[in-house]
Amino acid sequence: MKKNSLINQSFQNAKNEKRPALLTYTVAGDFTKKKSLEILKSISNYADICELGFPHNTPIADGGQIQTSAYRAIKNGVKINDVFSIVSNFKKSKKNKPIILMGYYNMVYQYNENKFILKCKKAKVDGLIIVDLPYPENKKFASKCKRNNINFIQLISPTTSKSRLTKIVNDSHDMIYYISMLSTTGGKLKVSAKEIIKQYQKIKNHNKSKNVVIGFGITEKTIESLKKADGLVVGSAICKEITRSIKKRQNAVTNVINLVKKLKNKIK
Repeated sequence: MKKNSLINQSFQNAKNEKRPALLTYTVAGDFTKKKSLEILKSISNYADICELGFPHNTPIADGGQIQTSAYRAIKNGVKINDVFSIVSNFKKSKKNKPIILMGYYNMVYQYNENKFILKCKKAKVDGLIIVDLPYPENKKFASKCKRNNINFIQLISPTTSKSRLTKIVNDSHDMIYYISMLSTTGGKLKVSAKEIIKQYQKIKNHNKSKNVVIGFGITEKTIESLKKADGLVVGSAICKEITRSIKKRQNAVTNVINLVKKLKNKIK
């Protein structure tokens, strides 16, 4: 893994500006392949790192808003290869903007692990989050990613034991994703921001050099109270905005840009 990966650089840039990195999540192909790329490109002017989800019909952690986005994409016939072509197109004009793909292992397995990683490399994917491939089962896959300069991003939750936490942090690449609460995405924050930061701090104390982001339940209302983190992930709020725009027949691209701008302003 290159020490100066785009993911690392993005966190560094945000730290230099004394703010957390803003990570956005959208579903590839929502609500058309073309629009999905347009939304991604426009968001990337304000987000530090863009996460792009594979549309999936049997999600594990995705709440209602993201599921709605995924169903729209699946209905539009978005396949794995379309996701890679969205990334490739995105990277043509945004080669310095890190992109992380998020999906489920079943998809990777069906596609073939090695073929999948090579495809990621070719499309210039910077990182991968495979939600249902936990530690230590992910060790082999994670080291394959590392050999190809792709960050494998480990997940940690409030129930991760201390000994397990140490192992995961030690084994992690340039970024760790902390799931703030036990729920699906887009849920209301069930825990206080103070409690989340306290748990987050425990992870940071293991290794200060690792970038730790917080995801789940982050909205315009809650983002400011979590500013101490290295990075904050907003997904459901964006998917919800796309759905709202479609229902109201408004321009989803403009509305999403406005939302991301607002989120960014809250953490400056």
